[in-house]
Amino acid sequence: MEGLYAIFIGFIGTAVEFVEAMTVILAVGMVRGWKHAIGGAVTASIVLGLLVCLIGAPLAQIIQISWVQIIVGLCSLLFGIRWLRKAILRYSGLKAIHDEEKAFKEELNRMQNAGVVKQGFDRFAFMTTFGITMLEGLEAIFIVITFGLSLHAMTFTVLGAILATVVVIAAGFIVRKPLSKVPENTMKYIVGVMLTSFGAFWTGEGFGVIWPQEDASILYIALTLFVFSYVMVKRIKNQLQGRELKKSNSRGFEV
Repeated sequence: MEGLYAIFIGFIGTAVEFVEAMTVILAVGMVRGWKHAIGGAVTASIVLGLLVCLIGAPLAQIIQISWVQIIVGLCSLLFGIRWLRKAILRYSGLKAIHDEEKAFKEELNRMQNAGVVKQGFDRFAFMTTFGITMLEGLEAIFIVITFGLSLHAMTFTVLGAILATVVVIAAGFIVRKPLSKVPENTMKYIVGVMLTSFGAFWTGEGFGVIWPQEDASILYIALTLFVFSYVMVKRIKNQLQGRELKKSNSRGFEV
């Protein structure tokens, strides 16, 4: 059961990141050609795979050292809080919901305005897909390593990440469209809550905190964060609706 949970976590965390990368890769491939678009993405994937092998295995051996737990925990907290903050802003209406269709069109325009497609090595296309794959992949690696260490199931978490990469790539190239139907914003919200929970747990352990019921405390932290974020979203929505109502009433009075 723990193995399946680890695979699921690795799958979700990686899929969230690679959906965005796939949008850019599709746009580059359609405008500037698939050879260098795929070449950049594959090269970045190889580099990311090496990083997992070089970083993940040593961390799994020394994670019980307190200063390592503090570093991993603080990094998880920073990533998780950032994602959770964005989710609260998006669902409350203060920030636009991320739209892959819109992002795809913007990337297409950027590619078309970049100049003539070169016959030889298209450095612009290669570096664009290499850069986006590395950027999104590094966040995916961090998620995979964090959850792999926390669940003591690095192999299963990495397996979930590999499955997510294969599924996203296959879906992107079969459909040849941005994966706008994927509930990316909801997935980011879930991962944000979980990253923040694991980060708080690891940081506390590093500083010598004795958590009640040990690992089960992660669930209590996650539940607290979920309730807190839900209340925040409702509160912000109500405030925004109140402001809009006041504006509409004042306009009606002026008329």
